[in-house]
Amino acid sequence: MIKVGIVGGTGYTGVELLRLLAAHPQVELLAITSRADAGTPVSQMFPSLRGHVNLLFTHPDETRLEQCDLVFFATPNGIAMQQVRALLDAGVRVIDLAADFRLQDIATWEKWYGMTHACPDLVGEAVYGLPEVNRAQIRNARLIANPGCYPTAVQLGFLPLLEAGIIGADSLIADAKSGVSGAGRKAEIATLFSEASDNFKAYGVAGHRHLPEIRQGLARITGKPVGLTFVPHLTPAIRGIHATLYGKMAHETDLQALFEQRYANEPFVDVMPAGSHPETRSVRGANCCRIAVHRPQGGDTVVVLSVIDNLVKGAAGQAVQNMNIMFGLPETTALNNVPLLP
Repeated sequence: MIKVGIVGGTGYTGVELLRLLAAHPQVELLAITSRADAGTPVSQMFPSLRGHVNLLFTHPDETRLEQCDLVFFATPNGIAMQQVRALLDAGVRVIDLAADFRLQDIATWEKWYGMTHACPDLVGEAVYGLPEVNRAQIRNARLIANPGCYPTAVQLGFLPLLEAGIIGADSLIADAKSGVSGAGRKAEIATLFSEASDNFKAYGVAGHRHLPEIRQGLARITGKPVGLTFVPHLTPAIRGIHATLYGKMAHETDLQALFEQRYANEPFVDVMPAGSHPETRSVRGANCCRIAVHRPQGGDTVVVLSVIDNLVKGAAGQAVQNMNIMFGLPETTALNNVPLLP
């Protein structure tokens, strides 16, 4: 059994981790930490977990995380980097679901996240946890930087095209929409029901924290910097990300065959039949990215539609997928659940 601890288990990502891990046949949950809610039964805060998780939240200072085989950090940005070194030194492997180790350039990270990095020397060791790209490195990693939700949907959509050099990399466009759970489980005016419901808006047009992460990932594919315009939007939905991606064709190819061949052996990427329009509700609660590729009117613009559940393939599910790879388990363990509909 893999002995697992979760730091910061009271947010949406934390409860999603608990939902998935509670059904994992090879996981023993040892600890779930929370400074504000120490002593509270997990099932009291999250009644959906009654009968599945019988632990209490514990204070981080009183939790023996070094007894774990793996610790997930489901915390705000800037927390994991304060604690990771001690855990690694104790032989504990770590998956950080925040952004502390995603960007390899420290100056860029500090610019976008507005703080000094506490352990820049560990950033180079961290493996970016996108299994469809870095599966071999994930297998032997001590420290995983779990990708962001927008970056997951965008990179998986562009990946086959850029790997094959089918589209130019200098004028990519990612028009992406997210449900309000992507903003986290906190009181904030923009995500109040009366503000977000029956409404639709763009945000972060001048710059979003996921922009450098997406650019970094796409540049690794192409071997050179990419030109990317990324515009996120907030939708009146709880879960789901829909990314509509645009690129200009540089070479002719059978686009449908390209995508089907690239993802033929990927258990969590579903390339839909030609002409399809994937919906966010088709991946709700599942660790799945559904993709459709189009070439409108047979022109030189490729349009890729990529949908994920931001809390699963965009966060907790991808983290569990990475854990399975790290511990030599079948990648699909505890992740083969069917999406919820309606």
